[in-house]
Parts: sequence; structure tokens; C-alpha cells
Amino acid sequence: MKYGSLTTIQEFVKDNNTGLRIPKASSKNGHILINSLGFRGPEIPLTKPSGIIRLAFLGGSTTWCAEVSNNEATWPHLVWAGLQKKYPSRNFDYVNGGVPGYSTEESLANLLSRVQQTNPDIIFIYHATNDLSYDTRKMAMAQGVFSGKPENPSWLANYSLAWFLIEKNLQMMFRKQQVIHGKKLLQFESNKLSRDFRKRLRHLIQESKKKSPLVAVATFSHQYRRDQSPEVQLRAAGSAIFYMPYMDIDRLFEAFEAYNKVIREVAKEEGIILIEDENHIPGDNVHFNDSAHFKDAGSRKMAERVLQGLLMNDDFRRQVEAI
Repeated sequence: MKYGSLTTIQEFVKDNNTGLRIPKASSKNGHILINSLGFRGPEIPLTKPSGIIRLAFLGGSTTWCAEVSNNEATWPHLVWAGLQKKYPSRNFDYVNGGVPGYSTEESLANLLSRVQQTNPDIIFIYHATNDLSYDTRKMAMAQGVFSGKPENPSWLANYSLAWFLIEKNLQMMFRKQQVIHGKKLLQFESNKLSRDFRKRLRHLIQESKKKSPLVAVATFSHQYRRDQSPEVQLRAAGSAIFYMPYMDIDRLFEAFEAYNKVIREVAKEEGIILIEDENHIPGDNVHFNDSAHFKDAGSRKMAERVLQGLLMNDDFRRQVEAI
């Protein structure tokens, strides 16, 4: 009832050139509409018309935004709408290049194979959680505290969204109990954990700078906060623990703070726009669907922080005025 479908609400195909899993072009599934170029959002011409300021967004599921009510509630769409309202004499359009499951590595391939063809004027990058999952999973397997996949749905779960959610929620409850009762946890030094993320993010930013006059990167926001009670933190971190069952709350805080530190440092070193204030989005279940994915209210807050960061930036204002 919530998603408008008894089966999966996300339909993808394999790109034979890159091996990437990409959205199926010209498809509609529930509240998610994919345009003819294979991006979630309205139709746009592949060749950018003269006078158009084109925005492109790179990220994973937190940019794709399956949990909001419709395409118009995604934060990339709201950023586009906010800029169009601020600059009524200019014409903007956008490409939502976010795809669930993508890390910086997949986003780089997505940029080079698909997004660059749209000739964007500014590229936004929003990454951390998938990279953190991949990096910690590799380390956890080496330490012997994790094996296999974070989710292993049954054959029925592959055909029924309802059954998939039942399985997933039961698994999440079990993993929360493991955290409470002191299971074996990942051991790491934050600077070593984030080292590969720094390399991948820098590479993505450098390639983005070759494809677009302006690049912006945002620090990552999640629902659990240090000023919450332990009970609220555990509830808010549920999906993070589901995908990283070898982590507890303290380790999650340390890891995400390390990745956000990398984002800030690389943005400064590469001279790109940094979108700060990740806690502008309140850490509650009004704004978050789970640990990291936004509901409509959270998506609006995310768009607000992006717009504020852009409108305060001199390079962005000059770019808009020049087109």
C-alpha cells in the first residue's frame, strides 16, 4: 500500500559497456518515474540547449530518494526548483545520476559513461554511507567478524516486497540485539579506514572538474546523533547496523565523522564548493525513513542546505550570471 506495488519498486538493467546496474529507461514503477535517458526525473534533451544551466547529481540511494513520495519530492528536484525560483530569468534543468548501491567508484563510472554526455554546468556529489559499508565490510571479513552478504533474501522475498520487508525487519531486530549483547565488533583506526575513500573521492572530484565548470560536495547526514539517548540512537542507527552488523553506535559515529572529515579536507584541497551543516536535517523519524534515507521533510531540509551553500558561493553566482 505504501509503495504502490507488491513487487520491487526499483527496476534496473545491466549496462553492457560498463557492467553498471542502471535504471531502466522510460520506466514507471509506483511513484518512481525514469526518463528516456535512464535518470530519475523529468525528460530533458541529451544535447543541452543554449542558455540552459544544467545540474547533475551523483550519489547512491540517498540521492535517488526512493523513500520520498514522488519525483518532485527528491532533493535534487527541490534544488532545481529552488534555483529556478531564485533566478527566474535563467533556465535550469537537472540530471539525477544517483543510483541505489553506488559508491564513489560506481559514480565515477556513471559520470564517465552516462552523465558527462549531458554536459552539466555544475556537478553535486553526495557520498559516504555506501563507501563506508564497502570499506568496513572488507576489513571485517579480514578480521573474521563478518562473512557473506549483509542481506540474503529468500526466493519469495525476490518476488514480494511485503515478504522482503518482513525478512529485513526481523534481521534488523536480530542485529540490534547482537549489538546490545556485545558481539564481536570491527577494530579500526579511523584514518586508515577512510584512506581509500579519500583516494576514490578525490578521483571522482578531479574527473568531475574536467567535465563541469563547477563541482560541489556535501558532508553526509544520518539520523543518529550524539545528543540522543542510547535507546534513540540504536533505533535511529537500525539500517546502518543492518548493513554493517559488525559496528556499534560508537564505531558508527567515529567512522562517519572520519568520512565527513575527508569530504571537508578534499573539498578544500581541490578548491570546490563544500556544502556543510549536515545536522541542518533533524535526526528524527519525521525527516528520516531509516538511518540515512530521507522522507519528504528530510529531503526538503537537504535541499535547503544545498541551496544555502550554493547561494553563498561567489563562484556559483558568477557562473549563473555568465550563462
